[in-house]
Amino acid sequence: MIRLSIPLRQALSRLSLPVLIAAALGTALLGKADIQIVERLRMAVADTLAPIYGLAAQPVTAVRETWQSLGEWRDMRAENARLREENDRLHRWQAAALSLQAENTLLRRQLGYLPEAPARYHTARVVADAGGTYAQAVLLAVPPGSALRKGQVALDDRGLAGRVTELGSRSARVLLVTDMNSRIPVTLEGSRARAILAGTNTARPRLEHMPADTQPREGERVVTSAEAGVFPAGLPVGIVRRSANGAQEVELFARLDRLDMLRIFDFGLTGILPPEAVARPEPRPRR
Repeated sequence: MIRLSIPLRQALSRLSLPVLIAAALGTALLGKADIQIVERLRMAVADTLAPIYGLAAQPVTAVRETWQSLGEWRDMRAENARLREENDRLHRWQAAALSLQAENTLLRRQLGYLPEAPARYHTARVVADAGGTYAQAVLLAVPPGSALRKGQVALDDRGLAGRVTELGSRSARVLLVTDMNSRIPVTLEGSRARAILAGTNTARPRLEHMPADTQPREGERVVTSAEAGVFPAGLPVGIVRRSANGAQEVELFARLDRLDMLRIFDFGLTGILPPEAVARPEPRPRR
């Protein structure tokens, strides 16, 4: 080990700061004098370190992919468990449905039941929403000569959506069940109580004019009633939900916020054909 004298160490300590300042200034001057030299030097360093970075990143990438695979495997196990549970539930429902079908067939045979003729329908595409005098309505594009009439029932693939209120040569307007002008006779499947489904211009229409001793259950299914020959009985509408203020509302089966296609059914009901059977639209409030 080389031992330096005290005066030499002091001299070196005093010279270190000026030497560093001079080196920094020299580097700055070199960069200003020839930028290409600095860029080539920087890229040479980057080229040298790039393979090292690549080798160092491989274990990290492998660990990340392994962790993602473990997460996907865990999610797959949970999804498989959910599907098995749902499959078991569907098998139980299938057994119950087959039992009810056999019982229904036996009862119809004993009663000499005459089945109703299947309803005719036309499928139409929704081309616009919310127009005209109604707040909640959609416009359908129909081919010329379609046998559509006012009052016919419109359904999507899940349930009741509304009814035809206006007809043109190539279009038809459907008043949705959520519109404040919509009034539909319905039946509660559990208690068989009848009510009127009244639109409120919101996503959930309300149940009105129910019997005084009727208290709908949360989640009870609501279907159409054949009262006055306006709608056929048994069309799926939705389930009962209680609002924050205690009102009895219906969460609809139909997805009215994403309507693309509607089926217009002709059930052959005379109660929906006269023009006076169609509700007169109330004026929309100006904003």
